[in-house]
Amino acid sequence: MMKNRQKYKDKSDIFPIFIVKCKFIFTINWLMNVLLRFLQRLLLFICLSLSIVGVGVLYYIVFQLPSVDELKTIQLQVPLQIFTKDKKLLAEYGEVRRIPLPYDQIPKQLIDAVLATEDQRYFQHPGIDIPGLMRAAIKLAATGRKDEGGSTITMQVARSFYLNPHKTFGRKLREILLALKIEHKLSKQKILELYLNKIFLGARAYGVEAAAEIYYGKPLNQLTLDQFAMLAGLPQAPSALNPLTHPAAALKRRNHVLSRMYELHYITEKAYKAAIEAPLNAHYHDLQIQVKAPYVGELVRQQLQQLYGDKVFTDNFKVYTTIDSQLQNAANQSVHDGLIAYDQRHGYRGPEQNFGTPSLKHMEEWEKALGKIPVINGLEPAVIVDMNAHSITALRANGSLVMIPWQGLSWARKQLSPDLLGRMPKSTSEIVNLGDVIRIMETKQGWRLSQIPLAEAGIIALDPTDGKILALVGGFDFQHSSFDRITSANRQPGSSLKPFIYSAALDKGYTLASVINDAPVVVENPTDSSLWRPQNDEHRFYGPTRLRDALTLSRNLVSIRLLNQIGLPYAIHYMQRFGFTAEQLPQGLSLALGTALVTPIQMAAGYAVFANGGFKVVPFAIDSIRDKEGQVIYQAKPLAACFSNCATQPANSYAPRVVSPQNAYLITSTLHDVIQRGTATLARSLQRKDLAGKTGTTQNQVDAWFAGYNSDVIAVAWVGYDQQQRSLHEWGNQAALPLWIQFMQAALEGRPEHPLEQPSDIVSVRIDPLTGKRASAHDPAGIFEYFMKPYIPEEEQTTVAAQQDSNTAAPEGGGVY
Repeated sequence: MMKNRQKYKDKSDIFPIFIVKCKFIFTINWLMNVLLRFLQRLLLFICLSLSIVGVGVLYYIVFQLPSVDELKTIQLQVPLQIFTKDKKLLAEYGEVRRIPLPYDQIPKQLIDAVLATEDQRYFQHPGIDIPGLMRAAIKLAATGRKDEGGSTITMQVARSFYLNPHKTFGRKLREILLALKIEHKLSKQKILELYLNKIFLGARAYGVEAAAEIYYGKPLNQLTLDQFAMLAGLPQAPSALNPLTHPAAALKRRNHVLSRMYELHYITEKAYKAAIEAPLNAHYHDLQIQVKAPYVGELVRQQLQQLYGDKVFTDNFKVYTTIDSQLQNAANQSVHDGLIAYDQRHGYRGPEQNFGTPSLKHMEEWEKALGKIPVINGLEPAVIVDMNAHSITALRANGSLVMIPWQGLSWARKQLSPDLLGRMPKSTSEIVNLGDVIRIMETKQGWRLSQIPLAEAGIIALDPTDGKILALVGGFDFQHSSFDRITSANRQPGSSLKPFIYSAALDKGYTLASVINDAPVVVENPTDSSLWRPQNDEHRFYGPTRLRDALTLSRNLVSIRLLNQIGLPYAIHYMQRFGFTAEQLPQGLSLALGTALVTPIQMAAGYAVFANGGFKVVPFAIDSIRDKEGQVIYQAKPLAACFSNCATQPANSYAPRVVSPQNAYLITSTLHDVIQRGTATLARSLQRKDLAGKTGTTQNQVDAWFAGYNSDVIAVAWVGYDQQQRSLHEWGNQAALPLWIQFMQAALEGRPEHPLEQPSDIVSVRIDPLTGKRASAHDPAGIFEYFMKPYIPEEEQTTVAAQQDSNTAAPEGGGVY
């Protein structure tokens, strides 16, 4: 019984403990419920707050997004393009090479290739690809790296047009939202068109058409499947996958694109296998210039940049020049051939370097070395690898071998000094050695040994009616020397300046029959009392000479006396009518021998006055300019010569008249004689009667000139060294005239003769050739001469020159020489 009581007592002690435990558990549960409700409310509050903040941020981002409406009409950066008057490309300027194409001109195979590798669900998704974004998110979680991924083509368009390249979550969000906006505003085709024209594809190529031109040298629509695949693989990494610098990587990427196209059934198994076996065959192709006129391009570029600033290089300006493509090609060829011929007349100077003894193990190394040497106007570098008595074999940079026969070598007499040549060679060993690095050029007769000319040359052709520049070559090779000797080189013109002095004399009452004594002249320089004794080129004196003969045969002493008689100040003032400035003309009688400093383009403008009958036209190269919209923003309106009814037209509607038509006709008549019986008889080979011109050679034969024209074309050719004291050792009719003849042969081919029309008040009178006086109709020695009516000589009249002539001429106030 005691035990039972004890047991009971133990149980009664446990019960209060149980009650306490229950209360504790209840309290804990209550507290947990309260805490849970608090956490739920807190979480709900946080979620609501975050949602509000998120919506606010999202609204702010959306509000801050740029409008995509401009994408409908956006103009991509396109370089400046310059064309000839017949719409042939002659130059392009700008860092970006892009040729935009509309969607319907982009080949379907290229579109398939791009979609297969860049965005296979492009035509199904709304601008963002959710599976792609999820894959990118998983990759981010796994690697912690913010690599590009999940970007659709639309997102790439958004990024390239509106966002910076920095990889941030904020940028990615904006990219997604912009993609949705773009898809809402533009068609899928328009978005794809923007993408394919905007993307960078390496080697300065932006857009697929420019890339096709650069890598394959042909338009996009002429590429093959394997080539489309190569281009489609480039957007991922244009530099690392560039076929020019990383061909192995490019080939692997191309084949991946082809595999994707095959997997997605864009191409057949047969097409896939053929394309996968095709070589990469990508090479760098420079801009497809249709007409070689780099000096014209640079001239126009400078003028445009002054007018419009740097935007001309990006805003798709198209400039149409006055250049005639056929005449430009003829000018290029005449400068090339003329300088090569001049250079070879003065002997062979030897190889540029020597690579050593030829051997098969050196061939690849030599090819690479040759590839680093630039080609200069068709003159290729080559190395001699074999030779016999009368021929050589040379290795070219492309690995091919060419044989040069004796007829391409025999010209190469050794140049002992600029004016002294060695004997004619009898075998190749007297000319070259094995391993010599030489220049070769291809001709119609085969390969020929050559060398880069040290002299330079230039030619310019104008339309004398309004000053249009028809052709311009400023040097032998623009890459070799970009200095434009036509527009920028101030050179002495020599006797080619004389027609302007004779024109001044005619305007003062002299005639072509006026007689001046060709006798020694001594001029004292008042500054140091030194004496100047000028000479004729032949070092002879010819006695009394009519002005026509003096200009035709380029008599220096008559020209000096004539300038002295008409007065130096008057002559300088008069010559400014032709476009020369007083600062260019020396204040001394040496002006009569052409010691002024002028540019060839100035000489061409001056001679145009004679060619068009007396009007001063201004040379110009830009005919019109069109902006990115295709609107004409500039149209040249040159003042042209007036040939009929000039009195009834406003004076400011045509070019200003600076000499009378009678004056221009008489000078032209005399310059016609220069070709027929004077210093330029070589030009008779053109077999035309409408040509006039004048040779020019400066002291010590430093400069050689020929300026000649008919009523359709005026052309000026110049030859000389950039080192202005170096002698050519040739006259103007030897060095410059052949260039002019070759050019005019092409320029006037098929054109009828067009001599300057004889104006009114010009009459032909029989004169005594010795005295210049009027001769009787029965004088058997009489010849006919043209005169302006007011200056027809009487039979008993003495000439102006006979009254004023003296054996020693002195300048007014002395001369500067």
